[in-house]
Amino acid sequence: MSTTGTTGTTVLAAGDHFVLPRLLGAEVRKAVGGAVAVDVRELTLPWPHTPFGPVGEVIEASGTEDELIEALRGAEVCVTQMAPLTERVLAASPGLKLVCVSRGGPVNANLEAATRHGVAVCYAPGRNAVATAEHTLTLLLAAARGVGDTHTDLREGVWRGDYYDYDNCGIEIEGATVGLVGYGAIGSRVARILVAMGAEVLVHDPYVSPRALTGIAEPVTLDELLTRSRIVSLHARVTAETTGMIGAEQIARMPRGSILVNCARGALLDYDAACDALDSGQLAGAGFDVYPREPVPAGSRILTTPGVVMTPHIAGASQEVAHKAARIVAAEVGRHLRGEPLAHCANPEVRG
Repeated sequence: MSTTGTTGTTVLAAGDHFVLPRLLGAEVRKAVGGAVAVDVRELTLPWPHTPFGPVGEVIEASGTEDELIEALRGAEVCVTQMAPLTERVLAASPGLKLVCVSRGGPVNANLEAATRHGVAVCYAPGRNAVATAEHTLTLLLAAARGVGDTHTDLREGVWRGDYYDYDNCGIEIEGATVGLVGYGAIGSRVARILVAMGAEVLVHDPYVSPRALTGIAEPVTLDELLTRSRIVSLHARVTAETTGMIGAEQIARMPRGSILVNCARGALLDYDAACDALDSGQLAGAGFDVYPREPVPAGSRILTTPGVVMTPHIAGASQEVAHKAARIVAAEVGRHLRGEPLAHCANPEVRG
């Protein structure tokens, strides 16, 4: 851990190897300006070199409670992506007033404990929407044209002319019907790109007004989306209702030879059912960035089923995302120190 500055409000920049501590620190200083003196401490957590996981009672965290407790001594603010903000950490940090998590949701913070200890928790909505939308299109196009298998063959020195056979050819986006399950910050961007490419876009999202889709997409039920779409891409949040929402029954409703893409969360999809559908030809291809277990276990069917193009949960990883995330949380620090309302606070009742 390194310390920068000598006086002023102490801010812990608990970054990692993606959202770097120095990016967080630089943006905090920029957001605060000369109006308030800040003492920025930097802590580097091991993610993504070491996979995140549960720490204490929180999920998807990196580092240890003891390490964070020590780093937070005397700190009023913590800006982080993965630090475990647990009951134990919060109880041991009485001077802490603000935590800013540079993610779409503060899943590594015990929100109930933070509220009880008087700590406001902010997050960074939309930070990776552009990157994830672009990556979704990357996998969608790759799956539609069989890029995964052809790439593997060429790397192994195999040139297969039968990829030009009619039954093995991929499909075009122009003129295709594409169904998007979810229409948030990411799904809406994917929709606009697909429309520009000439696709007909269907959307199933019970939380979106049909008026918001006017001129872009057609709102439909999930069943209609599945039966009409040659390509289906998942963009829903994981809830009790959406967990396992796409299984064997739903995939069977899709036209034979369809494409399925998931850059959202592994819990939305039954991957065994997807592999069965790929083996049978019900699905012609699939693009996956997220999985039921991460890292994907050795021997998983996903790794050997033909027609799958895969990436290791990197849809939201771009250099621009790291900078956007740092700017969003740093802006909250500036608001906090100037006594202004917070823009993205998960427990506003703490502020009164």
